[in-house]
Formats: sequence, C-alpha cells, structure tokens
Amino acid sequence: MPRWFSEADVTSSLTLRTAITALQRVLVAEAAGNAANMTKTHLMVGKNDVLQAFGGSVVSEGLCGTKTWVNVAGKSQTVLILFSLVDGSLKAVFEATALGQMRTAAMSGVGTDWMARPDADEMTIIGTGKQALPQIAAVVAVRPIRRIRIFSRTAESREKLAIAARAVFPHIEVAAAQSMQEALEGAPIVTLCTNAMQPFYTASMAAPGTHINAVGAIVPARAEFTADVFARCASIAVDTVEGVRELSREFIDHFGAGRESWDRVRPISQVIASNQRRPNGADLTLFKAMGMGIADIAVAIEVLKAATTRGIGQHLPERVRQELPLAASGINP
Repeated sequence: MPRWFSEADVTSSLTLRTAITALQRVLVAEAAGNAANMTKTHLMVGKNDVLQAFGGSVVSEGLCGTKTWVNVAGKSQTVLILFSLVDGSLKAVFEATALGQMRTAAMSGVGTDWMARPDADEMTIIGTGKQALPQIAAVVAVRPIRRIRIFSRTAESREKLAIAARAVFPHIEVAAAQSMQEALEGAPIVTLCTNAMQPFYTASMAAPGTHINAVGAIVPARAEFTADVFARCASIAVDTVEGVRELSREFIDHFGAGRESWDRVRPISQVIASNQRRPNGADLTLFKAMGMGIADIAVAIEVLKAATTRGIGQHLPERVRQELPLAASGINP
C-alpha cells in the first residue's frame, strides 16, 4: 500500500550529507543513462503567481515521479508523488516543501563540492530568505568553513540570519556585513540566493578563485548576476541545461543571443561522471541551479528507504477501482 509522508517524516529521515550523497548517486545514474529528468514546466496564473511541475525517473531504483505546486503571493503547498516503474503503482505521496528546501541546498552542496577550491574556508551568502540557512549548511557540509558573511538589503534581516546561523554553527564565526563590498571581499565561495528582478552581482565584485552558487533566479523575470561573470569562468555547470535554456534569464540573454556556445555549459552530472573537479588555477567557477526533477526524486527515494526501517509514514487507503455511473448520467437510458 502507498504511504503518505508528512514534513516531519521527511525532516526526521534526512541530513544534508545523506541528501548530497543521494543526489550524487542519482546524478551518476543520469550520466550513465539510468535516470532521466523531466524539464520544469510552468504557467503564469497571475502577474507573479506560477503553477509549476517537474519530475524524473530513476531506472536503477525502479521509481519515477513528479512534484507540483502553485506559488500564490509567495505561498505554496508542494507535493511529490512516486510511482513504481515495475507495475505503475503509486508508491508514496510526500509533503514536499521541506524536501524541496533540502534538495535545493543539497544541490548547492554538490556544486560546491565539485567546483570550489578544496581549501576554501570562508563563504558569503547574499540573500536572507527561507533558503538562506539551508544554503549555508550545504556549503558547511562540504568545506571546512570557519567564517560566514551575510548580506541583504536590510540590516534587520542580516542580523536575524546571523543569529540563526550562530545557533546552528556555534563553532563558526558569523558576521552580518554592512555592505555588499564588505561581504564579498576575498570570499572564495559566494552563494546568491535572492529574489532580485535585476542583476546586481558583477564580475568586478568577484575575487580571483571564487566559486559562485547562483540559486535565486529560477524564472525569466529574475536575474542575479551580470553577463561579464561568464567571461571569467573557467568552468560553468548547471543542474539541468534544458532548465537554464528555458528559464534562466542570465543564460538566455548570454548564450541564447549567440555570444558564446552552449557547449561551455555542462550538466553537473557530467562533471561528476568524468571526475573533473575545479581546474587548477581557475579564476571563477559558476554553478547555476534551477531546480531539477530527479534531484527531488533522489531525496524522496531516501525518505522512502528510511520508511522500511523506521516505520514512518501513514498508509493510504487501498485503491479500489469503480465502474463509471453511466446509466445515472443519462448516457445509457
């Protein structure tokens, strides 16, 4: 019988490290042709409201699924559904808001692990929304971070995030920067996690050797960094090339306009499969995450596996097929 997993079931079954490991395993499967991503689709249902869906299949796990939600005035209740590739049966339904936050952060952890300098011990995050603290945690999970710098438009939000980060990581120095320049100066890892409508991060702001995680602008109406960043990048990786072609204004305006070949843009799955970490002497590296269906599926599979050993999740009622009431509708008089 299929199971329903609550937010509490999800959060009690995962750590960022297990989520990062699960993502890397599925990304290797994707590179080998044993997993496939369903490109994100979206429909504007208001001026700024979006109905979205994506998913994927993981043949090696015998599962596939979709995740869907509508974002109305910044609020949503996301669900993810898993189906069996063996018999098409429904396996599980997940409350997927926390799952999505875990996947988003874990994907930045994967990008950072493969593209940032191994000795990078500081990070800067621009943006203080609900994704900010998980994004910090993802970098801390893969690098020996000793100092975190935070910046956003308001001092109150900077201080609030700094307090939260200190509580989670008491061994790490956390500073709420008073300016973007102060936040970025010399930072070897920079995570952009904002809702900016216009790009604000330029190549001149990046110190040599910086790795950039760009995770905030995932619809064409938004952008976080300017086109001159691309010219300095020794390596550009994304979670899904199809996703940035369709939805990333930064990539569409630069590569879609023919300024450079799309061949420079590599899926992170290929980077992992080819075991190609940060190039020696690289100036900048860039990882753009749009949201990838099989990434959510990978994390959901980990929760489903945990259910078999921990007994979590509620069994859904048995599905019983019914005959259509054709006579009652007047179709068969």
